[in-house]
Amino acid sequence: MPWSLGRDDDVITEWERSDGYATVRIRERGDGGFVARLDVMEQADDESAYERERFDDRETALDRAATWREAREIDD
Repeated sequence: MPWSLGRDDDVITEWERSDGYATVRIRERGDGGFVARLDVMEQADDESAYERERFDDRETALDRAATWREAREIDD
C-alpha cells in the first residue's frame, strides 16, 4: 500500500499509509534536532510497531523515515 504525504509544515512532516493504520513522522525539536517516529497500529495487517529515533539533522531523519516506509509497504 502506498504512502501519502499528509502534513508538511515548518515543524512536522508526516506520511500515512493508504490503509490508514500506519504513519511515519519527522518533527523538529526545540533544540534544533529532529525526531523520526514510526507508528503501526494493532489493527494493521502487518505487525504493530512503535519506533522513535532522534537525529541531529533533518536529512538523516528523512532517510530513516524513507527506510521505514519502504519496509512497511504492504500489498493491496
